[in-house]
Amino acid sequence: MIDQTALLESRALRSSVLDRTDVLDRVKTLALLPDGLHVTTAMVAAYFGVSVEAIRQVKARHREELSENGMVTLQGRDLQEFKRDILSRYSGSYPQPRSSLTVYSRRAVLNIAMLLRDSEVARQVRTYLLDMEHLARTGLMNESAGHPAEPAEPATPEILSLAALDARIDQRINHVLGRTVVPMFNALIETSGEHHRRLTALHGDVRRAENRLRLHSARLRRLQGSW
Repeated sequence: MIDQTALLESRALRSSVLDRTDVLDRVKTLALLPDGLHVTTAMVAAYFGVSVEAIRQVKARHREELSENGMVTLQGRDLQEFKRDILSRYSGSYPQPRSSLTVYSRRAVLNIAMLLRDSEVARQVRTYLLDMEHLARTGLMNESAGHPAEPAEPATPEILSLAALDARIDQRINHVLGRTVVPMFNALIETSGEHHRRLTALHGDVRRAENRLRLHSARLRRLQGSW
């Protein structure tokens, strides 16, 4: 069984289990922004029961690793569009970003769980993650070798079989989501933003047309008055 210390210290080991984002909700429900894909720094801190500063410190120490796994800092036009299209539909509270906003994918949140030392929720995520990986790997190895599962106590063959099945199902689900659902949501978000921009432009055209009509109407009244 892998010790949590190894998970905290080994980037390669963390990378090997980052697909198991389902573990997050098995320990505690992770609230997401309306796009169903991201959370803010404050939301990550609330999930792990730590301060925002603690998350910022992890972000500062492991920026490259977290960026590779879905952490993004939005600025300029990207930030304005995100605030308009996503944050405008969020009913919770969040600090109003001035020049930048960092958001995290579920994969990045799981990454933080494997880096955050002083959080009971993070410890539970690591424990659950390592237990499931151990059971799944042991069950799969025994199945591929044609031997009955013989795990260490207190696990049973039934638990190993379920864990192996759970691992295969989760891998398939992640594959399907990654190939179909996530791209579809991204496309919908982009399409929604484009429609919003077109409607805004159309509204501007209508306003300009109304102003022209008012000017023409005023000119007609002045001409009628001169007759």
